[in-house]
Amino acid sequence: MARELGSDPDRGLEARDARQRLHRYGPNALPKGKGPSPWRIFVSQFSDFMVLVLLGAALLSFSLGEGADGLAIMAILVVNAFLGFYQEYRAERSLEALRELTSPKARVVRQGRTMEVSGEEVVPGDILLLEAGDRVPADARLLEAFSLEVEEAILTGESLPAAKDPAPLPRENLPLGDRTNMLFQGTFVVKGRGKAVVTATGPRTEMGRIAQMMTTEEEGETPLQGRLSQLGHTLVVACLAIAAFIAFLGVMQGKDPYLMFFSGVSLAVAAIPEGLPVTVTVALAIGVQRMARAKAIVRRLPAVETLGCATVILTDKTGTLTRNEMEWRLLWWEEKILELEALGRERKILESLFQTAVLCNDARMEAEALRGDPTEVALWTGALKAGFPKDRWSAYRRMGEVPFDSERKRMTVWMRGPEGDALYVKGAPEGVVARCRYYLGEGGIHPLKEEKARDILKGAEDLAGEAYRVLALAFRPWEGRSPGEADEEDLIFLGLAALKDPPRPEAAQAVAQCHRAGLRVLMVTGDHGLTAAAIAREVGILKKGQRVLLGEEMDRLDDPQLWERLKETAALARVSPLHKLRVARLFKAKGHVVAMTGDGVNDAPALKLSDIGIAMGKTGSDVAKEAADVLLTDDNFATIVGAIREGRVVYDNIRKFVRYLLSSNTGEILVMLGAALLGSPLPLLPVQMLLVNLVTDGLPALALGVDPADKGIMGRPPRDPKEGIFARGLGRLILVRGFIIGGVSLYAFLLTLTLTHHVQLARTLAMVTLCLSQFFHALDARSEIKGIWGIRPWENPYLLLALGASFSVLWATIYVPPLAKVFGSVPLLPGHWILALTLSGGGALLASLYNLLRLARWKVAAWAKGR
Repeated sequence: MARELGSDPDRGLEARDARQRLHRYGPNALPKGKGPSPWRIFVSQFSDFMVLVLLGAALLSFSLGEGADGLAIMAILVVNAFLGFYQEYRAERSLEALRELTSPKARVVRQGRTMEVSGEEVVPGDILLLEAGDRVPADARLLEAFSLEVEEAILTGESLPAAKDPAPLPRENLPLGDRTNMLFQGTFVVKGRGKAVVTATGPRTEMGRIAQMMTTEEEGETPLQGRLSQLGHTLVVACLAIAAFIAFLGVMQGKDPYLMFFSGVSLAVAAIPEGLPVTVTVALAIGVQRMARAKAIVRRLPAVETLGCATVILTDKTGTLTRNEMEWRLLWWEEKILELEALGRERKILESLFQTAVLCNDARMEAEALRGDPTEVALWTGALKAGFPKDRWSAYRRMGEVPFDSERKRMTVWMRGPEGDALYVKGAPEGVVARCRYYLGEGGIHPLKEEKARDILKGAEDLAGEAYRVLALAFRPWEGRSPGEADEEDLIFLGLAALKDPPRPEAAQAVAQCHRAGLRVLMVTGDHGLTAAAIAREVGILKKGQRVLLGEEMDRLDDPQLWERLKETAALARVSPLHKLRVARLFKAKGHVVAMTGDGVNDAPALKLSDIGIAMGKTGSDVAKEAADVLLTDDNFATIVGAIREGRVVYDNIRKFVRYLLSSNTGEILVMLGAALLGSPLPLLPVQMLLVNLVTDGLPALALGVDPADKGIMGRPPRDPKEGIFARGLGRLILVRGFIIGGVSLYAFLLTLTLTHHVQLARTLAMVTLCLSQFFHALDARSEIKGIWGIRPWENPYLLLALGASFSVLWATIYVPPLAKVFGSVPLLPGHWILALTLSGGGALLASLYNLLRLARWKVAAWAKGR
């Protein structure tokens, strides 16, 4: 391979050749995406249609002389713009985090000398020298390997280090995890040493391909953004058309054109709910705070709502469903499966087994913590778990060894201790058992017959089928000379150690909760199929009749065939980043809202493509964290359930205040439209319309945004991600409630005008009735089913405070003379207040009766369907 790349395995590249290649291939750095400039990101925050409408509303407010109202709207828009800018700008940093994974330094052979160069100066053809602790600076083909193991979890998702071997591969196009003669940029050498020739640098590496995918994947619009955009278009068209019609109708009836023009403009400003964006932001922000307390950090506000309508979760295995650490869980001895913590009399008999596990081991104790290969750390930890002190065999000294390699698949050490010399062996069961002549059983050492050997291998096979990594342990007395491979004979078999990266204890319950909430959970991992199946079965993802689909099988299927196969699949194994992207795209194309969890670099492109990316905050790579929308600070899959719940709460609250705002604004429009159609005087002056808008649209809507969750919110299936904001009868509820609010307010105006012929008094009473009707509506908007009598106001103290503050403003504009003069109001007598309360409260009761009729109709329909 080195010769094919124009390099010498012993001498390396010449300095001049290295400079030429650096010029030809470019620096060994990951590609930079052409991301938008900070200024462009900020300006884009004002391109949303609803934001443009509100900018127009602000200009109209200024034109009416209502500078305070205009400034308030502008302040809301600027705050939202800065918040959106901050979130988007941080998202663009994901590629920067990926670039930091490249090695800052590399040891290479050039001109026959070993030297250290910058990672960016490594070129194809360079000869790399690597040892434990090094980060691989570029993709490379192995030339030599001595007990070399590399941690590749960030690329393949496998929790165990991969043993490397320079031997040719059996065939082409193997998954990354099976390319044992290759090293990949950004991975870590955890054991041994090796020599390799660089085959690819920068954007041509596997890491570079991931970076390229991240620059080309576009982040789609969230469901919330789509629905708000739809709502904005609808509101603008409706409000402008109705306001223009009312103004035109007034002029045709002979009213003052100047007054009618400003009345139309005021009505348009009042009818557009300028509090909607800030209320959405506050509702999302409250959801963020609640999720943060539940150990889920949200990086993008719309992600809260998007998570609430997720229909499928594509979850990584390693570090997400499992703990990402090997654990010695079981012990096979004499055809019995034993738990290490529950050893009885066997503990004394099996002391030599634990002695072998600790002595045939390169893990080391540093500052009261074990360091080394995860499997060897697990073996030592298992001995501690079984009750043996850490210094139990400290008197033993290593005199020699036959190191592990991928061909022999075993390791032997020669130890000298108080009881003399011995060889201690661990490795793959088939290799170790074949070299055993005796075994440790009940009553001592016995000859190992062929039938007994078959029983041992059958036990190892059964444990491997349950995703355990199985090691055989053996020993033999030794004569006192350095051993070789030929001396690994006549061993005494001690037992089998069964190790596994265990599932998190709460993972199974979290998966079950997801299923109850109507969410499909699909495991997507780079690990082996047997391991994926065992973990998926253990946590409840893989059920009877379902299967595990391998990445190489996916390559043979087109998209329609793959979609059919996915219907019966619970886990995907041996997959690459491209496979993950393909699956995420396929689910999105079928109308699903996709949530993707992960922690490795290999997860980053799919995290960015998915509707909601969820990364592990503790063990996750920086790339995954930057690409994700949500970080789990406890790396706990169960935290996702709480996050989904908060997402549903947020969306419910958005529906509540959208219903409240639009019903209220519909009532305001109908008051003006009804009076115009009847040819009566204006029931509200332009300044009074703006006052009603200010008093009712602000604080009560914000308070509804923090309403507590309804019971049973996690017992219902996800909502249809395609549903509009007015789905499930919300549009009808808004119209009914709006007609009631507008009807009782117009009736108050007409009745007072008829009885008193006092236009100013009639307008004041109409304004008060309109505000009180909306206050009552703020209470009954908390439920789409219950009536006003079924609402418990004290459950949302913020709403009570908001209504109190709004009422205080209304009272001041009536009874404080300077304000009364500005707003054209007159003081009301107790009888007037009784009339306003009767009409507004009666409207609330009428709306509650409508809700009861809806509920009864649903129950009858459900009963008829179930017959």
